[in-house]
Amino acid sequence: MTRLEPTPATRDHLLTPGVVLAATGGLVLVVVSAALLQVHRGFLDLEVYAFGARTLLDGGHLYDGDDPATGLPFTYPPFAALLMAGLALLPLPVSAALWAATGVLALALVVHVVRPALEPWAVLGVCVAALALEPVRETLTFGQVNLLLMALVVVDLLGPRHRWSGALVGLAAAVKLTPLVFVVLLLGTGRRGDAARAVAAVVGAGVVGALVAPRSSWDYWTSVLADPERPGSPAFATNQSVSGVLARALGGPAPTLLWLVVAGAVSLGVLALGCVWWRRGDPALGVGLAAVAMLLASPISWSHHWVWALPVALVLLERGPRWAAAGWAAVFVLAPFWLLPHRDDAEYAWGPAQQVVGSAYVVAGLLLAAGAALALGLARPARPPSPSDDD
Repeated sequence: MTRLEPTPATRDHLLTPGVVLAATGGLVLVVVSAALLQVHRGFLDLEVYAFGARTLLDGGHLYDGDDPATGLPFTYPPFAALLMAGLALLPLPVSAALWAATGVLALALVVHVVRPALEPWAVLGVCVAALALEPVRETLTFGQVNLLLMALVVVDLLGPRHRWSGALVGLAAAVKLTPLVFVVLLLGTGRRGDAARAVAAVVGAGVVGALVAPRSSWDYWTSVLADPERPGSPAFATNQSVSGVLARALGGPAPTLLWLVVAGAVSLGVLALGCVWWRRGDPALGVGLAAVAMLLASPISWSHHWVWALPVALVLLERGPRWAAAGWAAVFVLAPFWLLPHRDDAEYAWGPAQQVVGSAYVVAGLLLAAGAALALGLARPARPPSPSDDD
């Protein structure tokens, strides 16, 4: 990471021919591959989203039972179920096609915002190549929301600033709380007004959820949110977070205090690096590091949550050494933890080498942070924050 260069903090013209072309190509790709996607993962999470939406529309309690089709619980706030209400009205094949198409559009938008100089054909090419990344592939085949949330954050933080800047970060955090990390990034980079708008959006969404589903909202904020195993076992191989590493190494969920100390120290350090790089003139790298901090800190970061590997790869490819970009991408293409024994608590029997390989995304995130820290001394001198940074 010795060739990192400053980049503009703002991007213009989000809806360009590159985005349109990439989205069109993505739509064709979705239609062609829909059958294969159905066979691979069956849009499992999309079915759970639809279950939550149906429960909300029927006036039921979101957290009383599991989706009968998948046996999985709804784990998001009531506001998220409200946003997903349309899924309850459509057959799964239709909603799956629309959801996947929206995910591809979000992917194209992220590529364009992070690398605005790319030609339309290059944006399309990156989107197609991104399907080789396990997090992107799994997000699409599970019908997950990760690409949409990433697009909200990237557009808000790296796109043109306006009077509502910060609101999209808040919207993402209202659906899934972990993007609150980016509020800290905004504060750490002097964008206090944007941070305030993000918090206001989260609070406003919570109020809307409470008005629509008061009992579900009460239970979510007082009990569901505090249940670390509701989304699944933290030791499962695809939990690529500090919590997952500790659970697999200790043979069970880590004591809360130990997890808070280790995850807090690691994540705060990575987030601080993100703030420094933003102020040094590389907001894209700053956002990427903040995303890594978010994923390391979360009790559960399933491998498909690591769709942030794509914008980080784009930053490394443009401004870092090529070997670093290639190595980073290789980890997320290979996803080596799938090659190890998993399921039925097989992870508890992993040896030392398997522990390292089985936590490949965590290791990659830590190496990225280490490289970013080392590169600080080799990068250009820090630029003073522009007046627009403080509002």
